[in-house]
Amino acid sequence: MNESQVPWIHTPLPGPKAQALLEREKTWVSQNYVKDYQLVADKAEGMVVTDMDGNRFLDFAAGIAVCATGHCHPKVVEAIQSQAERLIHFCNIPFYYPKLVELAERLAPLAPGDSKKRVYFGNSGAEGIESALKLARLRTGRQKIVACFGGFHGRTVGALSLTASKSAQRMGYAPFLPEVHHTHFATCYRCPVGCDPESCEVECLELLEKTLFNTIAPPEEIAAIVVEPIQGEGGYAVPKREFLDRLTEIAREHGILLIADEIQSGFGRTGKMFASEHFGFEPDILVLAKGIASGMPISAVVASDELMQWRSGGHGSTFGGNPVSCAAALATLDLLEGGLVENAARVGDYLKGKLKELAEKHECIGQVRGLGLMIAVDLVKDRKTREPAVELRKKVLRAAFEKGLVLLGCGASCLRVAPPLIITEQDADIGVAILDGVLTDA
Repeated sequence: MNESQVPWIHTPLPGPKAQALLEREKTWVSQNYVKDYQLVADKAEGMVVTDMDGNRFLDFAAGIAVCATGHCHPKVVEAIQSQAERLIHFCNIPFYYPKLVELAERLAPLAPGDSKKRVYFGNSGAEGIESALKLARLRTGRQKIVACFGGFHGRTVGALSLTASKSAQRMGYAPFLPEVHHTHFATCYRCPVGCDPESCEVECLELLEKTLFNTIAPPEEIAAIVVEPIQGEGGYAVPKREFLDRLTEIAREHGILLIADEIQSGFGRTGKMFASEHFGFEPDILVLAKGIASGMPISAVVASDELMQWRSGGHGSTFGGNPVSCAAALATLDLLEGGLVENAARVGDYLKGKLKELAEKHECIGQVRGLGLMIAVDLVKDRKTREPAVELRKKVLRAAFEKGLVLLGCGASCLRVAPPLIITEQDADIGVAILDGVLTDA
């Protein structure tokens, strides 16, 4: 056995210990999600996840883009342990504690735009979205909200009302939050209005301006437009800059607030601290979670000092901004600003280039797209029709797992490539080689 070899698979998958746990899981755990494969994580370090049977996997998923600094980074672990010895919880609704203030001081100046910012802390991305919706309605006095087809914003009822990436996520839960409407996103690879991306003039926004505005959602009644600068669950769709430019013009013209959901795209994943920076996009409200604390639960809503005004008692969260999570977030920020954002940009370009070389070899790859370490490999049945290869994606995910590569899907048939930001070029080469072999076999 080579203790340093990764991946290293020495049992059938899942192995006997993992299989025993899966049987217990079937008995006691809510069965709300059919998984693509059965990986039972026992421990993890850096880029490596080890299962209960000692099999080692190279992680290109990072807990759905959460473990930004890799698994159990020693500086993050140290920050968590140190804070846990001092103060685990005290609730920021009636009381104060230092780590929450320190994190707000660090985070607020990083948000896009020149205005002074304030930060509200919650537990999760969905809670962050719910908070942003409440703030937008409170501050504008308007009720209607517009989101985008293909967007994913969470599974609580308000956030789910915005989510429009998969029908299964919404099925059976209606009625949803009233006065929520949807418009097109610039998913240029499969343009929703059939335009050529090279010559389009963001005609996808005509649904908003010519239909919604004139029929069911007059702009003077819209509180906010919620948008992911790069869509996550929808397939890692990267819009043309013109899309966000025009969306900003529309919002400013009608006094509509812009809410940027950077839950997945923020905190260095795209090679900049926030994806909005790639487009010169300055939202009124910025929502963050996932990679903010390297795996500890926390979310943040960032808005201008003028906008971030609540009625006393009008909003709060018992566990939001927990001291231990804040400590982990501060350590995460140190690491991101200490070189990991730049690493995401550099290795992300390298990895995307290698994946594009695979696309030249494998006809089933329709497009490789993304920024930094937020990359999608879009699998298709035919490059001309761009029909999603749903069953092929399932086979590839399972086969990659059996070879020791952890991947997830997104969109209709994309492979989601979202490794920790500590990835090296050598890690990228190993992952691409495995994927090459799996695609050849599939």
